[in-house]
Amino acid sequence: MATPAIDSSVLTRRGVLAAAASTLLLTACGRPGQQPDDAASSTAPAGQELVIGASLELTGKGAALGVLQQRAMEITAESLNVSGFPVGNLRRTMRLEIRDNGSNPGLAARQATELTRRDEVHALVGGTLAETSMAIVGVAQKLQTPFLSLGSGDDIVLPLAERTYIYKLTPEAGDVARRMAQLIESQRVRRVALLAAAGLHGDSGVRAVRAALRTAGVELRRTVRLSADGRGFASAAQRAVAVEPDGVIVWGTAPDSGNAARALRGAGYRGPLFFDAGAVADDTLAGQNAAAVEGAFAVHPACLASSLLTTTTTAQMARRDFTYRYLQRHGSFSGFAPYASDALQLLVSAARLASSADRGRLRAFLQTQVTEGIAGGYAFAPIRHGGMEPDSLGVYVVNKGSWTPWS
Repeated sequence: MATPAIDSSVLTRRGVLAAAASTLLLTACGRPGQQPDDAASSTAPAGQELVIGASLELTGKGAALGVLQQRAMEITAESLNVSGFPVGNLRRTMRLEIRDNGSNPGLAARQATELTRRDEVHALVGGTLAETSMAIVGVAQKLQTPFLSLGSGDDIVLPLAERTYIYKLTPEAGDVARRMAQLIESQRVRRVALLAAAGLHGDSGVRAVRAALRTAGVELRRTVRLSADGRGFASAAQRAVAVEPDGVIVWGTAPDSGNAARALRGAGYRGPLFFDAGAVADDTLAGQNAAAVEGAFAVHPACLASSLLTTTTTAQMARRDFTYRYLQRHGSFSGFAPYASDALQLLVSAARLASSADRGRLRAFLQTQVTEGIAGGYAFAPIRHGGMEPDSLGVYVVNKGSWTPWS
């Protein structure tokens, strides 16, 4: 089932996050009309701006996810800049420097270097693909600039001793796999095939799925890796179908997720499909994919269940308002979009707590963030830089072309 609403009378970890969100969201924005005490004390580039650099996949293979992040960042920055936000005795605004890395890791690394050195950004955000994120990781760590990754792959923040400036917003592979294994077991699926993307995201998925299915007593009959160039999915699907599985897991990101589903149906597979969170993008449900993914399951953070009508907490109100603005501007809403919005809010909160936009102080206060964001709950700590909370995850099913909470 989708993550249930929080009962405020019960003290749970998720309840603490929801309560902390009120502080984050209210104090990050500050009080309307509040003025800085001493504008001359700012050390920010261009005076009072908090400058965030973003290297995103606006074209190329990762565009299905990268464009969503650009939209989310622009909406959130505009909202924050209406009245600004307090940092020390200043009231700052946010400036975004967004670059298109073309889904190319080498270009992403060069952009991160230029943004950090030439544009003097305070922090970096981006990399919806694991490979582009990893390229930025090396630059951010070397130049000691906080980097909030939007990519999927556990190795982005590990080993921690070599990733002290790196944080990841997407769920951990192990948490997604365990929730997926519970779902598979509940569906009485006993034999599974796994189609996993090439690269770091797929590597994390293979390790996590094997462990989770073993614990659940579900047989993993075959693991097939998808090609990195997006071709040859038909032969990969045929290999998976050949072992006669009761269910197939597709572990990847859009557009690979939808393409793999279509290839499986083309190979004659008619059983249930199970997606990880990387599949949740408009592309997966669109066009030729629509029939192939109907009835498929996905494990994804709670933002997919957002309601524009019912709100009971500050976090839910923020989620509702973001979703409304996104729909108003772009016509449809994707659950992957809020990660970049949360990245900006986390950076604003860190700057407020640090009373500074200094990169080192931002890094130090990022690792104390415990809050409920739009995508889900985060709990960063000095020993944990992959902050999405496991109980932020819910199960969704494709019903008439949209992601619907499963019950």
